[in-house]
Amino acid sequence: MRSGGVLPRLLLLSSLFALELIPISSLVKRGIGGYALSGWVVTFAALFLTFGYRRTQTSSRSLIFSQLERTPIAWLYLAGHLGAMLLLIGLSILPPEKLIGFSTLQSAQGRPHLESFFLVGAMFGSALLAVILATFAFFPPTFCRQLIRATGYAWVYAAVGATAATVPVVLVDLRRALWGPLTHLTLVSVESILRLFVSDLVVDPGTATIGTQRFAVTIEFYCSGIEGIGLMLAFSIVWLWFFRKESRFPQALLLIPAALLAAWILNAVRIAGLILIGNAGAPDVAMLGFHSEAGWIAFNLVALAFAVSVQRLSWVRVRHADRPLEDKPAENATAAHLMPFLLILTAAMISRAASGRFEWLYPLRFFAAAGALWFFRSKYASLDWHFGWLAPLAGGAVFVMWLGLDSLSGSHSDNGIAAGLASLPRFAGVAWLTLRVLGAVVTVPIAEELAFRGFLIRRLISSDFQSLDPKTWSYFSVLASSVVFGVMHGDRWAAGIAAGIIYSAVFLARGRIGDAVVAHATTNALLAIWVLARGAWYMW
Repeated sequence: MRSGGVLPRLLLLSSLFALELIPISSLVKRGIGGYALSGWVVTFAALFLTFGYRRTQTSSRSLIFSQLERTPIAWLYLAGHLGAMLLLIGLSILPPEKLIGFSTLQSAQGRPHLESFFLVGAMFGSALLAVILATFAFFPPTFCRQLIRATGYAWVYAAVGATAATVPVVLVDLRRALWGPLTHLTLVSVESILRLFVSDLVVDPGTATIGTQRFAVTIEFYCSGIEGIGLMLAFSIVWLWFFRKESRFPQALLLIPAALLAAWILNAVRIAGLILIGNAGAPDVAMLGFHSEAGWIAFNLVALAFAVSVQRLSWVRVRHADRPLEDKPAENATAAHLMPFLLILTAAMISRAASGRFEWLYPLRFFAAAGALWFFRSKYASLDWHFGWLAPLAGGAVFVMWLGLDSLSGSHSDNGIAAGLASLPRFAGVAWLTLRVLGAVVTVPIAEELAFRGFLIRRLISSDFQSLDPKTWSYFSVLASSVVFGVMHGDRWAAGIAAGIIYSAVFLARGRIGDAVVAHATTNALLAIWVLARGAWYMW
């Protein structure tokens, strides 16, 4: 039996999904139903044909579609589709307590049913298999391969569009579906790690609480690893898109699940470390410092490993034969501009993770940046460190603006500096303040100006940023670098963005990094004087 060309077959496929999956979804109502699945497939097919039709040459399109018109419907695939659907129905009518992935029910012992995870996986697998077999029944595998090759990346655009269209439908169900399995797996993993170190472990699967008699935590949804996985997924996709011309596909896509798995494992390690720190008698350090900062440390480690893998693994990276010696100088220049700033961020995360209300390890930031600046000192010889009268004036203007915006906000949170300094011996307090001021006035301005003005403005214009004149800029590069700079300043992001724009203008006026550094240092010096003179510790 033949069913004509693409549109008739697409209509038949859509009708099949509507007849089968929508009633199943309405009856079962567990997790991501057939309605969303069928909607995604139909949307994907429509977008793929739209994008693919425009990208495919007329001769190739006619040849591929004419072959489809001569191909009968594959009844064997339809039979397989029917078998997959029967399996899905059979799994769907199991008692609700078996499907803990879509329910909050538990066994009599208080633990989730272990077999439920396999049932959840089998349900998703059978649904996916049913979709694939039904598609192959109307659109043979050979036709699909030829169409994908002829349309290039049209399938990627279609998948993104279909996913965006169905996200509002599945988001709530997806969260409910992932809650049970991911929280339980995280709980089991943390338990396995902790049993290596403590003997009086207390575990309550009913509330996802784990710890000891002295210190325990409850693994909420956002602590189950889902946020880290989502953040890592977004980062990996953006990174591969940014370096798509330098990466081999589909090999590079294998790095994404590896990164997601690493992010989840490190999250379990983070929770175990949190409990061990609290059990050791430092609950403030555990909850106020380590809890959040360890998550960012883990994310940065995985992100760094992902970025290095994309750049270094021979089976992922595409090397251009006509530019064999290009990489090393560019990498060295990038490292010289970014490493001091990155080490400040790393030191900040470590110091906050090891602190409670008072960041007593703040001097670590100064020494980290100073060490990086000394290491790359020969790389900075070619930069223009001169400055003019405009630089300190701009720095003073930013200081006045900073105070004005801060007074308008009206909300000042206690960062614990006053109490922390009071608890330190006099010599230690003076040493902490000295290194805090030196960091603010010396290392931070140099490191941040090298990263944001010296590197990022030109890097957003060209990958070979060194070949550009220091005064080269675009509206996008200045605005984007200033926004990133502002976001780095937390709740003072508006003042940070405005300061970034002013520092950019000072830098680009003559193309001298010295102007930007002196402007930035002037602002920070005036802020330090204000803080010390008035005891306005919240400004730090």
